[in-house]
Amino acid sequence: MDFQVVILAGGFSSNLQPLVSKEVPKALLPVANRPVLSYVLDLLESSNLKDLIVVVEGEDAALKVGGWISSACVDRLHVEVAAVAENVGTAGALRAIAHHLTAKDILIVSGDIVSDVSPGAVAATHRRHDASVTSMLCAEPVSGPSESGVAGGKDKTKKPACYDIIGLDSSKQFLLHIATAAEIKKDTRIKKSILCAAGKMEIRSDLMDSHIYAFKRSVLQKVLDQKPTFRSLKQDVLPYLVRTQLRSEVFPDEKTVEDNGKNNMQNNEVVLSHILSNASLPSFHQVYESGLNSRKTYKCCVYIADESKYCVRLNSIQAFMDVNRDVIGDANHLSGYTFSSHHNIVHPSAELGSKTTVGPHCMLGEGSQVGDKCSVKRSVIGRHCRIGSNVKVVNSVVMDHATIGDGCSIQGSVICSNAQLQERVALRDCQVEAGYVVYAGGEHKGETFARK
Repeated sequence: MDFQVVILAGGFSSNLQPLVSKEVPKALLPVANRPVLSYVLDLLESSNLKDLIVVVEGEDAALKVGGWISSACVDRLHVEVAAVAENVGTAGALRAIAHHLTAKDILIVSGDIVSDVSPGAVAATHRRHDASVTSMLCAEPVSGPSESGVAGGKDKTKKPACYDIIGLDSSKQFLLHIATAAEIKKDTRIKKSILCAAGKMEIRSDLMDSHIYAFKRSVLQKVLDQKPTFRSLKQDVLPYLVRTQLRSEVFPDEKTVEDNGKNNMQNNEVVLSHILSNASLPSFHQVYESGLNSRKTYKCCVYIADESKYCVRLNSIQAFMDVNRDVIGDANHLSGYTFSSHHNIVHPSAELGSKTTVGPHCMLGEGSQVGDKCSVKRSVIGRHCRIGSNVKVVNSVVMDHATIGDGCSIQGSVICSNAQLQERVALRDCQVEAGYVVYAGGEHKGETFARK
């Protein structure tokens, strides 16, 4: 298919502190005891996309990610890891590696996606339309409080507080308008020229930009070069291309065509309307090329994933909890594991004490030990954890090598690697940094435990 694939893997994301650390950059955060980046690599490999550039913010994070890739992807994939400066944004990261980009088309994938939507389908849509940019849209995930509070689960009756406004043509193939949640106050402005050309526009608030894009390299590099202040693909580059998609430009090697005033503009709008509404017809490209007198526009297309598909970004602590729960629950086909008849995963080397129960939609990692009379529900326990007796773990994630003392109660919380909870600690909707010690006997709700 001749696409270059770029994975934007981030670095030590502030949105995910204290879960990320010097030892665990964002790309290596565990989802069902596997780095989130492994899900992205598997997804690309399933579309036979095996020549990849992984862009990581910060030298230290790049070394960590590169080390993991070297051990995990031997003989499977050809992966080049490129380090860029921290906090440059997605557009800045692409500017920094522009000299690596040589293919006609570039497929860009966020390194924090857990999904079963084929990136190959996005690439095929892009090529079919000869688009300047193609964005993958999918259903907006809905999160809300669970029995343990905000961090532990979903309430599917609750609508998300933030959403994007997306405008589509009648065929649902062209992106006519996009306004991100951060931009929306009370009103949103629609470009009149685009609305006139398309004839009508369908406004959607139930779709999200999934951060999988296909770009024509020439278009992407032109925008990045001409707009040096652009930092974000979603908030800057994509909206700019959508807003300016009907501004025709003369090809450099062809003569300028005189503007014949209103009639020529109206004719162009008629032709563009025909293009937008008849993209699937065999004559689409002939109409496109002849109707604009050798001029071109930016064609902004979409691939809309089927509603049955799963696609969530791990870009917040809430999303981290949601994704871990989903991958051992309703979306367990993504986990890569075989579940037991009890609908859970208990590693053969794990040890369970007397009268201890591990419920459905749970995972207990390699070498972990759980004492007597414990209860684990809808939770992921990492590798080589030590859990005492009379401990309750509900809707939580416990990472590798954590230690939990007798009589602890953990609900809706994240316990990072090598953290220690002493006896009789009660946590609800808390996060504990890697290596942190929570002293005995305390009851805590909605707190973050991290070194200052």
